[in-house]
Amino acid sequence: MSAYPSAPPDRIEAAALRRLLALPRGAMQLLAGEPVELDGQRLETEIQLLLRVMAADPRPAMETLPPDGARESIRHAAGSVAGAPIALARITETTVQGAEGALPARLYVPREALAEPAPLLLYFHGGGWVVGDLDSHDATCRLLARTAGVRVLAVDYRLGPEHRFPAAPDDALAALRHVHAHAGDYGADPARIGVGGDSAGGNLSAATALQAARDGGPAPAFQLLIYPVTDNVAPQRAATETTSYRLFADGFFLTAEQMRWYRGHYFGTAEAELATDERASPLLAADLSGVAPAHVVTAGFDPLRDEGEAYAARLREAGVPVTLRRHPGLIHGFVNMVGPGRVSREAVIEMGGVLRAGLSA
Repeated sequence: MSAYPSAPPDRIEAAALRRLLALPRGAMQLLAGEPVELDGQRLETEIQLLLRVMAADPRPAMETLPPDGARESIRHAAGSVAGAPIALARITETTVQGAEGALPARLYVPREALAEPAPLLLYFHGGGWVVGDLDSHDATCRLLARTAGVRVLAVDYRLGPEHRFPAAPDDALAALRHVHAHAGDYGADPARIGVGGDSAGGNLSAATALQAARDGGPAPAFQLLIYPVTDNVAPQRAATETTSYRLFADGFFLTAEQMRWYRGHYFGTAEAELATDERASPLLAADLSGVAPAHVVTAGFDPLRDEGEAYAARLREAGVPVTLRRHPGLIHGFVNMVGPGRVSREAVIEMGGVLRAGLSA
């Protein structure tokens, strides 16, 4: 079994967060301040208090750091809100074949999926294609595997700026093809392999399903798109920014400035041209028909909310079976916040149930 994150968080910090978010709701609200209501939504009290704690952190903002420093910062932050590692029947360090060589991967096997062949979710972590890794999303993958009763194979795809677009979507598509061709190596049923991920990972999952439909497969059986990036073009022009980008540009964990930092490292100087590629902006694809059934999850207080919901609408218009779930009181990044409190954990548990159904056939 693999060790939990290689750079563990400050245990005092993690314990303090758990105690804070275990307080009665009224006490939490007193500490968090006046309730926050925007766009007909009320921010969950737990999340409001967590944001207040984050705002008091003296460490530099992620977007002011070089990529290596930002990666360490995100790894630390994710570990602080991950909670104690969830026990599974087996966790194995392995590899998958990417576009230009082997990629580190981690296979999570819950007791329900010990018998082979089993359904499997190929998971691509979030982090703006620049930060994030197998450790930053370890808690998320454990909880999804446990609640969905499926195998989860997390892939450490190449990141920018060392490997700029289209390295990440190329790796994601290559990983799907490799796992499908070598399903037995991962104990997977090739007919029940899904793709999923959060934020940038949701973007890669959507792009992978789209490309697989374009080239005739092998195609995933299901997509789990968690607050996905679907349009990298509109935010470049203030006049076309979505309502959620304008309302939640700052103060709710993911900021518009951070998204600009991510895109700059991911696309480099060719951002304006590359962002129009459907692998970077699936929402701009001319035709979405034939892609895998999808479950799209958004957070109410998230700059990416509207583009995720617009993508669900486009899928529905194209005849693709799709369900959409907005968690109105949550923020971007909530799938990593499954340790302290309850609202984020409950949202991921709900996803697990949908994933179970999506890969059951």
